[in-house]
Amino acid sequence: MSQEQNVHKSKSTFFGGAAILAASAILVKIIGAIYRIPLGNILPDEVMGDYNSAYNIYNFFLTISTAGLPVALSKTISEANALGRHNQVERTFQVALFTFLALGLASFFCMTVLAVPLADIAISNPKAVYCIMALAPSVLCVCIMSAFRGYFQGHFNMMPTGVSQIIEAGSKLLVGLALAMFCMKKFGEQFGSVGAIIGVSFGSIVALLFIVFLFLKNRVRSRRKWDQEADRPDPPGVILSNLLKLAIPITLGSAATSIVTLIDTKLVMSQLTDIFQKVDGLLLNPDGTGPALDAARNLYGIYSKTMSIYNLPFSMMVPLTACIIPAVSAALARRNRREAQKVSESALRVGLLLALPMGLGLCALGGPIMGLLFPKIDTAVAGPLLSVLGVASVFVALQLLCNSILQANGMVNLPILAVVIGGIVKILVNYTLVGNPDIRINGAPVGTLCCFAVVDLLEVFIIRRAIPRPPSFLRAILKPLIASAVMAGAAWASYGLLTGPLHLSSRLSTVGAIGVGVIVYLILVLSLRAISKDDLALMPKGDKIAKILKIQ
Repeated sequence: MSQEQNVHKSKSTFFGGAAILAASAILVKIIGAIYRIPLGNILPDEVMGDYNSAYNIYNFFLTISTAGLPVALSKTISEANALGRHNQVERTFQVALFTFLALGLASFFCMTVLAVPLADIAISNPKAVYCIMALAPSVLCVCIMSAFRGYFQGHFNMMPTGVSQIIEAGSKLLVGLALAMFCMKKFGEQFGSVGAIIGVSFGSIVALLFIVFLFLKNRVRSRRKWDQEADRPDPPGVILSNLLKLAIPITLGSAATSIVTLIDTKLVMSQLTDIFQKVDGLLLNPDGTGPALDAARNLYGIYSKTMSIYNLPFSMMVPLTACIIPAVSAALARRNRREAQKVSESALRVGLLLALPMGLGLCALGGPIMGLLFPKIDTAVAGPLLSVLGVASVFVALQLLCNSILQANGMVNLPILAVVIGGIVKILVNYTLVGNPDIRINGAPVGTLCCFAVVDLLEVFIIRRAIPRPPSFLRAILKPLIASAVMAGAAWASYGLLTGPLHLSSRLSTVGAIGVGVIVYLILVLSLRAISKDDLALMPKGDKIAKILKIQ
């Protein structure tokens, strides 16, 4: 097979896996919206704040346990597969699984036994303690599940990951909402968040059982063939050392982000509580509870609801980032830098074609979208928050793509510095703005925007200077940016026209403005040729899509 055919085959496999994960990610996000939006309407703002505060603790332990190892595992397995070392693949997975299990048990212990000090000290919200405990089983299950997902992704088999994510989200939806309503009626409003979180843990357990079943079924067939091969795997100690060499820097970089988020949560909560106590004269009890804390929880809850929408654009990058690393790693293992460059550039282009319109659309219609999804929310507060977060989501998406490119090229240390610098910027901006009584919670999304803008600038600089054949960011960004900016302007103008001269309701106007934006964006993408026939040819059914859209 020629080098060009190898490039085409690898990229087709890459986009085939990306398409599977993208489809599952879209479905998971739809399920998540069905879950988070009714949940946000069921739970009072302050209880929603407890829910998200606990999630920040959960994300920290999940990051420590799973941020680096799945990446290292999929990278190592894809490299071993590219070299035909199937017994090495098996040994690598075994070592990773035991490591994941140990990390999961340690995280489970911390979130159960140390839940009280974590709630009091780490996030300055004593009322979130039961939420933290309820999330502990999910940490353990997701840690174990990450080993199996990394194994399958290293084989470019994205189906188990996608289906397990759908099962996890669906179980969370059905059980979480039911338990949230039950706990609120039975035990009071504060325990509604605990019921919802129990649903999260239940979904993780069901998804874990599913992916373990698939692994055992697949392993029986594989072992029959591989046991006859002469490949001698490396000793477990060597494999663990190689995994940790890649995993630890990635984990440190991701942990830096989680630590910054925890510090930021504590900072925002403590500053808001302090303002409500000292400026507004609300009472704060010696144990940290009282009207001042409740007012801070209320504002943080509104911010949390905007964050659930802000997460949508860059969450679409997860399928691409999961596929970039094994695809680029396999190309580099064959010393084919041209293939690695093409995969990276295609992923950037497709990723930004998704992230830019969604992010700028949220910016243009922040208030109307929040009013549409959360009728009871104060849109005067929530609207500006979502508008700033919409722009920030584009920078977060780009950062995820850049991280994956750097990690696939073995450059896992330099991004840590970028994340740390960005985190410091975020803390400084939030400390300055949130602590201002005239700005308060409006400063939080500005800190997020500044943070990821700085990180992106640093990481793009690193990619262009450190990678021999870097992808072209100008080709990836320019046309999607033009199309998205015009689309956002059209959506904003349409909303004003529909609510003004035409006197339609805000909800109908919002839906109409979104529809106008989608149509304008599709027309511009085709007119500007933002995506080429060659790009589409590398995707499943890409030739047929190109014919339908008449892309030359």
